[in-house]
Amino acid sequence: MPVLREDSLGQARARVLKSKTMYAGPVFGVRKDRVVEPGGVTVIRDVVTHSGSVVLLPLFDDGRVLLVRQYRHAVGSYLWELAAGRIEPRESPLAAAKRELLEETGYTARRFRKLLEIYPSPGYVSERMLVYSAEGLTAGQPRPEADERITARQFSLRELDVMMRRGSLRDAKSVAGILYHARFCRTPRRK
Repeated sequence: MPVLREDSLGQARARVLKSKTMYAGPVFGVRKDRVVEPGGVTVIRDVVTHSGSVVLLPLFDDGRVLLVRQYRHAVGSYLWELAAGRIEPRESPLAAAKRELLEETGYTARRFRKLLEIYPSPGYVSERMLVYSAEGLTAGQPRPEADERITARQFSLRELDVMMRRGSLRDAKSVAGILYHARFCRTPRRK
């Protein structure tokens, strides 16, 4: 039986027997791996490879959150979501966060804080998302990419809660970031 490797936490990892790149594009790739997974099962796994991305939770002094709205072809709909984007080759996650905040919203921030590290679909996608809060905001001119048509709007946490309950805020990274912020980062109000 093949020997399995361990990850940084000492947990067993799969041993890759064979790997073949099926597609390599500018945003993602597709790889077919033959692996021996922990437990000894030999399987073939298709993996969508991705360099990772950043997600921004811009917070105003009064507690409101800035969301962007844009058309998402994959789901055939306009979605409200937190600003986000891919980490470019040789770019640090923090530099990507600053760049994406400016490009999509026009804002700059004095403070960034990493809130979460999430995997949006770990069953077949390697993408890792880093969620940052952005505070001390200063308005500026957005610099969207040529194919982006983005609208930005501020929402209170109460409005976002209603949107989530009604199912009108459906972007998973945004729901995760907003709920994490609301649950673990806010200071409770004194009565």
